[in-house]
Amino acid sequence: MDFLPISLRISGSRVLLVGGGQVATRKARLLLKAGASLTVVAPAIAAELEQMLAQSGGNWQRGEYCSAALEGAVLAVAATPLRQVNEQVFRDASARQLPVNVVDAPELCTFIFPSIVERSPLTIAISSSGNSPVLVRLLRRRIEAMVPAAYGRLALFAGRLRDTVKQALPDAGARRLFWEQAVEGTVGELVLAGKEGQAEASLQAQLQDTAPYHRGEVYLLGAGPGDPDLMTFKAQRLLQSADVVLYDRLVAPGILEMARRDAERIYVGKARSEHAVPQDQINQLLVTLAQQGKRVVRLKGGDPFIFGRGGEEIELLAENAIPFQVIPGITAASAAACYAGIPLTHRDYARSVRFVAGHLKDGTLNHDWSEFCSESETLVFYMGLVGLPVICEQLQRHGRAGDTPIALVERASTPQQRVITGTLATMAAIVERENPRAPTLIIVGNVVHLHDRLAWFGEHNDVTPR
Repeated sequence: MDFLPISLRISGSRVLLVGGGQVATRKARLLLKAGASLTVVAPAIAAELEQMLAQSGGNWQRGEYCSAALEGAVLAVAATPLRQVNEQVFRDASARQLPVNVVDAPELCTFIFPSIVERSPLTIAISSSGNSPVLVRLLRRRIEAMVPAAYGRLALFAGRLRDTVKQALPDAGARRLFWEQAVEGTVGELVLAGKEGQAEASLQAQLQDTAPYHRGEVYLLGAGPGDPDLMTFKAQRLLQSADVVLYDRLVAPGILEMARRDAERIYVGKARSEHAVPQDQINQLLVTLAQQGKRVVRLKGGDPFIFGRGGEEIELLAENAIPFQVIPGITAASAAACYAGIPLTHRDYARSVRFVAGHLKDGTLNHDWSEFCSESETLVFYMGLVGLPVICEQLQRHGRAGDTPIALVERASTPQQRVITGTLATMAAIVERENPRAPTLIIVGNVVHLHDRLAWFGEHNDVTPR
């Protein structure tokens, strides 16, 4: 480790910045944000830097650098384009045992500026000790994406109640375990959701060891269509906090691997006429596990509220006063269309889109097919593989032309994605020949004409009429 990572309080302290260009301006912006009393030494300075000094009460010493400028400073930063000036600042500051940073010259630094992810008061610093700024920027972008902005609010909440918890739990070990449970559990989720009043009430209940806090919580997470990268950040975070994960057959293995290693995993997958666990039992299991004080994730392919039966599951939770959250996911229609190069709406082809169940609760396809006749509307059928011959037949019988294009997208967004195209008149025979497997999605409408031009997903396989 070349540099010791520390956090330095400089609020109200005099800091010397030598240089007045754009690089110096960037450093000044950071120093002023930390509350420094900034003195800038330079013959000329950028307009933005001059404005920042005026607004903060800083001082510009117009002219060349001399060592006397270091008097009273707690640290120094050199950001000039002149190597000899930067070296002199380094020598003078080192002689006074002042921390010094020379921008873009690690060998002339006793401290360096890390790349910062700020969720004030939470601050995350990343450094490569000056070896690879590009790698640091990459890591910063990834951490920015992983850490919700509301974590700062959670840090402030914990700081505000720190003394309260300390008085209730004098033992440091017990206090640490309490905060881990609170931050990772219901209290933390309530704060992140902006419900700090409820969060404080829950925390106070936990401190008193009352029964209500021991009840768990349920998270209905939309896992998206299959590609783990399409999971939302919030869904990933909640999945990694779960004690128990109930998952269905549409959840990709890579997504399930995001769960904690010690989390219990329960398969509750359903296929047409083949349910591993009946829906009413799934609903009751969510309640039972939550009443045991567990954080339960119900992981569902696509979006929980689009043919995902999420509404049925949260009804029983609400009846039993179980806290729950529903986290939307990218629904299969959106993903399949994008990855297959088929816009669901298009100015020249479709002014609306309709999502339709490929089979109903009783297994039939008893739709009012006369509603599906508009040539300017795209139809998307979920779970329609078995009923595809009926879909094609009924659409033609009720007015759709036999040459209306249709696409079947198999395992959308995964490396195994396959797109089968045809027409209402030919598709049933094509699908019988190609024998696709669920999960599939069916898209009907003139937008399918765009597939050949706009499809981009990797090396996906296409099957077209022949």
